[in-house]
Amino acid sequence: MKRWSGSAVCGDGMWRAVCVALFACVLMLAAAGPAGATIRYQVSLAHPEQHVLHIAMTVEAERPEIVVAMPAWNAIYQVRDFAYRVRGLHAVAHSTGSLGLSVQPIDKQTWRISMPPSQAQPVHDDVEIDYAVEWDEPGPFNSQLNAHHAFLNFAEILLYVPERRAEAAEVTFTDVPEGWRVAAELPGGARANSFAASGYDALVDAPVEAGKFSQFEFDNAGAHFRVVVDAEKWDKKFLEDCLRAITKYELQLMGGAPFDSARKEYTFIFHVGRYAEVGGGGMEHSNSTAIADTSVANAAALAAHEFFHAWNVKRIRPQALEPVDYTREQYTRALWFAEGVTSAYSAYTLERTGLWPKSQFYGDLAWQIEQLEGRPARKWQSAEESSLDTWLEKYDAYSAPDRSISYYNKGQLLGVLLDLTIREATENRKSLDDVLRRLYAGYAQQHTFYKESEGVRAAAEEVAGTSLEDFFRRYVVGTEDIPYDSFLALAGLALKVEALQTADIGFSPASAFEMRLGVAWVEPGGPAEAAGLRVGDTVVEWNGKAATWADVAALQNLSPGEKVALRVERDGEKLTISYALGTATRMRYSISEIPHASSRQRRIREGLLRGSTD
Repeated sequence: MKRWSGSAVCGDGMWRAVCVALFACVLMLAAAGPAGATIRYQVSLAHPEQHVLHIAMTVEAERPEIVVAMPAWNAIYQVRDFAYRVRGLHAVAHSTGSLGLSVQPIDKQTWRISMPPSQAQPVHDDVEIDYAVEWDEPGPFNSQLNAHHAFLNFAEILLYVPERRAEAAEVTFTDVPEGWRVAAELPGGARANSFAASGYDALVDAPVEAGKFSQFEFDNAGAHFRVVVDAEKWDKKFLEDCLRAITKYELQLMGGAPFDSARKEYTFIFHVGRYAEVGGGGMEHSNSTAIADTSVANAAALAAHEFFHAWNVKRIRPQALEPVDYTREQYTRALWFAEGVTSAYSAYTLERTGLWPKSQFYGDLAWQIEQLEGRPARKWQSAEESSLDTWLEKYDAYSAPDRSISYYNKGQLLGVLLDLTIREATENRKSLDDVLRRLYAGYAQQHTFYKESEGVRAAAEEVAGTSLEDFFRRYVVGTEDIPYDSFLALAGLALKVEALQTADIGFSPASAFEMRLGVAWVEPGGPAEAAGLRVGDTVVEWNGKAATWADVAALQNLSPGEKVALRVERDGEKLTISYALGTATRMRYSISEIPHASSRQRRIREGLLRGSTD
């Protein structure tokens, strides 16, 4: 922190006028920020049991006012207005002996800090902005400070200067509890427990874990990996073996590590077991990921998805998402590709490395078909429209089967079907793998971005050597029923559908992003509605056990007529809702290999399963 030495005392009259003029002149010298300046943050972890982070942000001021803001969203596509957590924001000018400055809110997430025109102040160069934020929400999409640990997404706690996002930044953690370590995939700063970044965007793309975590490291295919694990019980060898297999395959598939050439390092942050009561999930970042789940096996499987994001979406990126606008929604029609096709590659990776048997790959693909076919909204909401509407996912009712489909779900299916289409068109000489590599070379490595679905289609057509207009018009842009049998037959596979009588739980869960089991839809006239369950309720227990989003599958596996007792939260109150499960007809899908497949069908099938071409 740079400060001018010496002191100045301003009295009345001429000296007051001189001081005011000097202050204004110095601040106006460089509106874009001083050359080589660094915006510095100090984050205090004192009293973690209070869940409050105390933050001091120091900015070199070079004009009469500084405008600072808190992002309205980051990472997941939901405007969550992090500014509502900010409390006690005030600013001081260091060289005046910490004389307070004027802080004026501009809108819900922006403040103007300036010298009051009626107040005399001496010349200074540093302004410190102090405030506090409270966070105690688990999961990779949130931030949390408690007596056990701290997990922080910087965009949820750190203010920024909108016109100076490219200015270097440094964060130092203070009052770190005894025995805690601090980890983030960022270069170390000048002081202990500090991290540096080339700018605000790079800074907030690297989450931080602090606590008494375990850690191990390994090298693979020219890249270095660090694994940070917060878990009570876990199998290190199992997790390391899984991560080695996943990273080796995906690095080989994409031709090497995409990380910065100087570092070639990637960090996995795992929270395992401690979030059993709220479910799990993963959040991708350019050079790291944060994953929470109830078991190491589930967390390792999520790693296949999140690590592939190091290419797809973090670097192979739609133009509509660049540059990031932290103030409002950014709409793209390509999330079916950025997320859904990444899910397809997660399944490919798990099968091609042997972490999944072939039967599990077929079972997962059949389950994806079952999920899409079970949502009436597939008749009117396309994969592109689902991508655009992602900003509505924070509303429970949006997740109802007759309101929306998932771009993850349909995108994964489209990825596999597009792969089969390309293999058929090229007699298995090319595949979707070639499309991803072409997008990486043509866009990411050229530091440019593709134009929505049109960019994906253009790359796929180059690889396939034929027009794919029909495929994209019908299934990506449009909502035509997918002829699964025709596509699967290209690989000598068959789809079987059978009707099963299963338990009807009477409601549909909301999105898992909020790490809770919300109620998005209640079946009209069903037993849950009759018992009093409502849209917007949060199920916290069922039959005396903590409820998670994943427990919906377990409820569906109960028998019709079995009684369940749901403990729900509604408007701050907890209620118990009991009812007997009804009966529903469920269409179960399965995929099998057809006997006597042709040589071409077998070659395409083996190519799909092994990631190979002829």
